[in-house]
Amino acid sequence: TKENPSGSEILVATSKVKATTEDVKKYIEDFKETAKNNMKAHGIPASITMAQGILESGAGFGSLAKEANNHFGIKCHTGWTGESVKYDDDAEQECFRKYKDPTESYKDHSAFLSSRKRYESLFKLDKGDYESWANGLKQAGYATDTLYPSKLIGIIERYELYKIDNEVLGRNFIPKPRVVTQVQVIGEHTVEKGDTLYSLSKKYNISVEEIKSLNTILESGISIGQKLKVKK
Repeated sequence: TKENPSGSEILVATSKVKATTEDVKKYIEDFKETAKNNMKAHGIPASITMAQGILESGAGFGSLAKEANNHFGIKCHTGWTGESVKYDDDAEQECFRKYKDPTESYKDHSAFLSSRKRYESLFKLDKGDYESWANGLKQAGYATDTLYPSKLIGIIERYELYKIDNEVLGRNFIPKPRVVTQVQVIGEHTVEKGDTLYSLSKKYNISVEEIKSLNTILESGISIGQKLKVKK
């Protein structure tokens, strides 16, 4: 994510689209009741489900979300008898599930996690502990992106999605502000006038592609004041 000149956040989603703060807030309003209902039925924190939906569907603007109402990138897998669409992902023209309505995608996502043995350990976690759930999803192999947990946690705290969990759990949890320590900022570069991805790659002895990957940059543009990770 990054800030644009107007102060709105731009979220670069795994679906390779960009969504503004306003887009994300509307998405939350549209689907928070669905996420709450699924939390009650399946035990998955609504905050986690919402953050995954936001990240993986680009707040509903991704191709799969628009064409197939598939907000979580769930592939057909063995036994799927519903409609499907072909879409290039890890391989060309893979089979993805198509739904009549996005709420079906949410329901299927919850059923998918709760019925797979690899995710069993998640359901032993506190339903309000979104940090452990985010890290647990990565450990269970849900995503290959090493930054996946921090992306989910960032979305949850940025948009206060833990408040949706609070409504279901009848609590008033508020996370402590995160303290940025020196350890966290080592290997970070604040973009200055004249900087380019190429010049930074030479300065820090890292390839342009690595910088783009570390910072989820899909294009070549960087902006003054933007903070970039420049070391793994």
